[in-house]
Amino acid sequence: MTLPSSFAVDSAGDAARAAELRRVKLLATLVLVATFAVFIGAKWLLPVHPAFGFVAAFAEAATIGGLADWYAVVALFKRPLGLPIPHTAIIQSNQHRIADKLGEFIEVHFLEAAPVEAKLRQVDFASFVADWLRDRKKSDDLARFVLRLLPEALTATESSGLMTFITRRVTSQLMAIDLAPLAAGTLRSFVQEGRHRVLLDDILRAVHQTLTTAETMAMIRDRIRAELPTLLRLYRADRFLVNRIVSSATAFFDEVRNDPDHPFRGEFNRMLLALVDKLGSDPAFASRIDGLKRDLLARPELGDLARNVWSNARSFIERSASGETQVLQQHLTRMFVEAGEALAADAEMRAEINQGLVAVLRSFIADQKSGVSTFIADQVKSWDMAQLISLIEINVGKDLQYIRFNGSLIGGLAGLALYTLEYLLRLV
Repeated sequence: MTLPSSFAVDSAGDAARAAELRRVKLLATLVLVATFAVFIGAKWLLPVHPAFGFVAAFAEAATIGGLADWYAVVALFKRPLGLPIPHTAIIQSNQHRIADKLGEFIEVHFLEAAPVEAKLRQVDFASFVADWLRDRKKSDDLARFVLRLLPEALTATESSGLMTFITRRVTSQLMAIDLAPLAAGTLRSFVQEGRHRVLLDDILRAVHQTLTTAETMAMIRDRIRAELPTLLRLYRADRFLVNRIVSSATAFFDEVRNDPDHPFRGEFNRMLLALVDKLGSDPAFASRIDGLKRDLLARPELGDLARNVWSNARSFIERSASGETQVLQQHLTRMFVEAGEALAADAEMRAEINQGLVAVLRSFIADQKSGVSTFIADQVKSWDMAQLISLIEINVGKDLQYIRFNGSLIGGLAGLALYTLEYLLRLV
């Protein structure tokens, strides 16, 4: 992996901080020069008055303290005056060790399982998703994005052979289904719930409506007329027979529909239950159903139908992706919005989603944290140290320069205290 060796910095902010750093550096250097000048002047004026000894002691110690802290600050980043002094340019000399320790520190302290899980549990991922989806504009954007991807996904599915694989798998799964017990169980539930009564009423109503149409009556009349002797056709017995048949049939249908306890209903019930028993227990019957299933799945018309459905679906998706029709996009948008509203209203679902995401992310971070540590270490090792040092100096160098001020002040006070103690001892 190629890692960047430069940094993206805020040029305007860094320029201001660099200017401030130069100002503070110059001020600290002027303080150092001033204490040295005061030391020289006080030493020169010492014969004039003993008080200048105190001034000289303060200035001397302040100069030494300022120089020592200047050395300490400079040695942190580079070699003082470019001299190869041991234990200087500390950051630059320990780049790899700092990188390894930084990566290890982040892995151990920042990516530890307990704090990571605690932080993840504070985030309500599901509410964020719900609020995002409830925003119709965002759901509409998501729908457009999904539509743009769908044609490419369909092309990839076809070219990769995935479609053939799926078709074979679906066909093999359908072949493996034992339809007889499935049909028996479905039909038994249908009868037990009483829905077969409604089915019978619908059948009787449909037969009644079909039987009383002019076309059906004409067809029946023609069939009867063809079977009657010539003499009866002359007396139009066919019309009489058709009217009697239709009248009797419709009266029977009305009788069955209006009587919940009609014997025909009992016969219909027994017929259905007998069919259920055959489906569940008769191997020959089950074998015939299985053969029917295999014949149906083997028919080329079924494959042609599947290809036609796929082609129409693909064409519709492509037209939707190109913006030719907005139906699918509107449907997807509505589906996303409704999903967001449903998720927002279901606290239990949100809790389950959050728990699942926490488990997944926790496991993912646990698996990848060593890789993160290595990545950080490699990243730091690849940095341009001159630029890194410059960046650190710009951001924290100003505070480090104040160490020089403190060094001069504390050194001067310490020197003054020692000189005063020496002066008092001489008087004793």
